[in-house]
Amino acid sequence: MLKGKTMTEDKKDINRTPRSADTRAKKVARKPWSPPSMLDTPPAPEGYTYRWIRAEIAGGEDRKNVTSRLREGFDLVRADELDGFELPTLDDGKHAGVVSVGGLLLAKIPNETREERNSYFEGRAQTQQDAVDNDLLRESDPNSPILNPERSSKVTFGGGQRS
Repeated sequence: MLKGKTMTEDKKDINRTPRSADTRAKKVARKPWSPPSMLDTPPAPEGYTYRWIRAEIAGGEDRKNVTSRLREGFDLVRADELDGFELPTLDDGKHAGVVSVGGLLLAKIPNETREERNSYFEGRAQTQQDAVDNDLLRESDPNSPILNPERSSKVTFGGGQRS
């Protein structure tokens, strides 16, 4: 007797979908818990960058900071500008409707203006560094001049280790 499929098994194979056609829900790796960020924002509109600016300090208004940022080219972002992204807003006062979290206001600045602003401050920093270098070279001994002063900086957070 030949081993093979019976007629009923052949009919089952015809009606059966191939395994490759099965659509199974892909298992998504569980995202580990992390503390929520208070300053989440949606992507900025094309050609703009978002930045949080300080509106309060030590419980009091910081009008000088807000005014100077507005004069630099920042525009405050209103909640209705954020499509489907909910963030807390100010209910009253001069900035009613503006996105605000913990004394910070959400602002946007055109990328061109931001790059010009960054270039300006880089130039100021370079001018100050050149002045320090000139003072150092002027004060150095002619018999052993300082040709290339070594520079290094270190950023630390907290109190560090104490012995």
